[in-house]
Amino acid sequence: MSEVVQTYHTPVLLKESVDGLNIKPDGTYVDVTFGGGGHSREILRRLGENGRLIVFDQDEQAYANRPDDDRLIFVRHNFRYIAQFMKYLGIEEVDGILGDLGVSSHHFDAPERGFSFRFDAPLDMRMGQGMEMTAATVVNEYDERRLMMVLSEYGEIKQASKLARLLCQKRAVKRIETTFELKDIVASTVIPPEQNKLLTKVFQALRIEVNGEMDALKEMLSRTPGLLCKGGRLSIIAYHSLEDRMVKNIMKSGDPMKAEADRDDIYGNCDVPFEAVTRKPIVPTPEEIAINSRARSAKLRVAVRI
Repeated sequence: MSEVVQTYHTPVLLKESVDGLNIKPDGTYVDVTFGGGGHSREILRRLGENGRLIVFDQDEQAYANRPDDDRLIFVRHNFRYIAQFMKYLGIEEVDGILGDLGVSSHHFDAPERGFSFRFDAPLDMRMGQGMEMTAATVVNEYDERRLMMVLSEYGEIKQASKLARLLCQKRAVKRIETTFELKDIVASTVIPPEQNKLLTKVFQALRIEVNGEMDALKEMLSRTPGLLCKGGRLSIIAYHSLEDRMVKNIMKSGDPMKAEADRDDIYGNCDVPFEAVTRKPIVPTPEEIAINSRARSAKLRVAVRI
């Protein structure tokens, strides 16, 4: 097997998340968010010659950055299709599933992708370049109510109604095509100290909508109980409350949309597929946050299949 190459992305909670998998040298593991490959490379480093790693990423740049390693299988699709591809590969059970949700730092640093308001670029934000809908589609073609719902639900923006109305007014005069055009409109609604915070929420909301992130996460998480073997580990890093809530729910109830498991008999017993490894989520140290700002909002939850 070839030596792995250097990642273009600084992974968050690298040791903690891979430790959470409790890797067996000959085990089969899945990284549902290959991204820059940092977590995958660490998993490969701990695997033996007979171990296997299946990774998912629909981004072309991520695929180009994959390590040349015979133990790795790269699936160029969204992780929502994890069950279908495990079946296609003839894999009935895996020993661990890792996910680093959200966006790779590489995406934020690539101006042409339109993920960041630091650069003037087309309003794109697609994780996979084969997708049709872009952030410009959402901003310019969603009706006011639908746009407000995206900003409110995915950005948790209190003034979502006001902002959606303003965007509709501006686009009626001229289509909003670039990140800086959107930035100027959004920034005009708040005083300077609050601008970056609001812009972060707006860009997050648009990215989540464009890529269908919540639906994909729900579908992937709902498949994990059936894919993990007994004693298998689920190790997931989330960056905002919507993601973290689903992760917490699947580990607590077996359903990403339910906080509590359904009771199945008169004695109150319930069939919960996971047991939390740590009672509270693991968060980055101040030292990690100082060198990697993306880590600031990260929460790692780990559970074992019982």
